[in-house]
Amino acid sequence: MAKIGFIGTGIMGEPMAANLQKAGHQLFLSEHHGKAPQALIDAGAVALANPQQVAQEAEFIIVMVPDTPQVEDVLFRKDGVAAGLSPNKVVIDMSSISPTATKAFAAKINETGAQYLDAPVSGGEVGAKAGTLSIMIGGEPQTFERALPLFQSMGKNITLVGGNGDGQTAKVANQIIVALNIQAVAEALLFASKNGADPAKVREALMGGFASSKILEVHGERMIKGTFDPGFRINLHQKDLNLALAGAKELGINLPNTAGTQQVFSTCTALGGGNWDHSALIKGLEHMANFSIRDK
Repeated sequence: MAKIGFIGTGIMGEPMAANLQKAGHQLFLSEHHGKAPQALIDAGAVALANPQQVAQEAEFIIVMVPDTPQVEDVLFRKDGVAAGLSPNKVVIDMSSISPTATKAFAAKINETGAQYLDAPVSGGEVGAKAGTLSIMIGGEPQTFERALPLFQSMGKNITLVGGNGDGQTAKVANQIIVALNIQAVAEALLFASKNGADPAKVREALMGGFASSKILEVHGERMIKGTFDPGFRINLHQKDLNLALAGAKELGINLPNTAGTQQVFSTCTALGGGNWDHSALIKGLEHMANFSIRDK
């Protein structure tokens, strides 16, 4: 059994923490931004006042918060994780944040004698609950091996990509692919429906060919049925694409399709859809076309 600090028990974090509990690990939670989930407390988690206290109690400290500024705050605030570290403890950031900032955070944590892993995830709330997340990890191989049993409690496809920052780079690449595939499916179904075909039948036909994909299977069905309750919110995907576009600017490269998809997400946000599931990107295209595939 490991002593694990878990900071960030939201939509993704709470089920991930619960899976660690089910595997027999002891959890320590920070209440610096609000009460810890009662279900985790009832299952044996210990609530502490701040991240520093969590880091003092735990061998592994997992951070799962929305964006780069929140990670920096949790790690380096006056009563943050860094203030409670000692040699050989392991900080694991499972948030999706800037690869550039990650390298800087890792360097500061490593200077304390602790080790740092960036380990963002893919698979959404469903994968978090099922313990089937894909986990992309950056850090030292020895540190990865120490943390591997924890990752195995939360995910299935677990890959050490390279050094610190490489896990976050892989996650940004993942989000580019997912976003562009969502837009491709949305455009295809809009085209088919506007041309008089039944989008559900078109999707069924495409599922048997080279265009088949998980996005077409899952999000294509959501687009047709109009079920846009969030598994992964548009505003979070926009955050990830902003990381991609900012990184591209740093690297001096152009990502034109990523930029175009981000504009469609922005249309959805302007329509009040920042909290829609990212499959609702089709609603941005429908707005521009003044046509809905669900109004037939």
